Amino acid sequence: MKNKIIIILFILLIVGVVGIYLYTYKEHRDITNEKESYSIAVTDIFLEFQANEISANRKYLDKTIEVTGNLSSVDVATKSILLNDKLFATFKEEVPKKLQLNAKIKIKGRFIGYDALVEELKMDQCIFLTP
Repeated sequence: MKNKIIIILFILLIVGVVGIYLYTYKEHRDITNEKESYSIAVTDIFLEFQANEISANRKYLDKTIEVTGNLSSVDVATKSILLNDKLFATFKEEVPKKLQLNAKIKIKGRFIGYDALVEELKMDQCIFLTP
C-alpha cells in the first residue's frame, strides 16, 4: 500500500514538472508575421475606450492590430512614438530619426491596454507599415 502511494506521488510530481516546463517555455508570438485582427484609426479606437472600456478591452486586448494616426512625438532612446497624443507605441527595432511630426503613420503591434488615468492607449512589439 505504501509503495502505491509513493508511485502515485512520483507520477504526480513528474506531471507537474512537465506541465510547468511546457507553460514556461511555450513558443513566443511573432507579431511581425501575425495577421492583424483589426485595422483602425487611433481616434476611433480611443472613442471606443471612452464609450465602454470593458467592451473595448474584450475586443482589442492582446490582439495584433494595425493603427493609423498622426505622429505626435518620437523617442529614439526608448524606441517609442506617440500617435495623436493618445497612443504610446514601443518598437522592436530602432525608430528612424528622420520621422516628421504630424506625418500620417501606420503601425502594427500588440495592443496591451488603456490607461484611463492619463487617457492613453498602449501597444508594444510594433513595426512600421508606412513610415
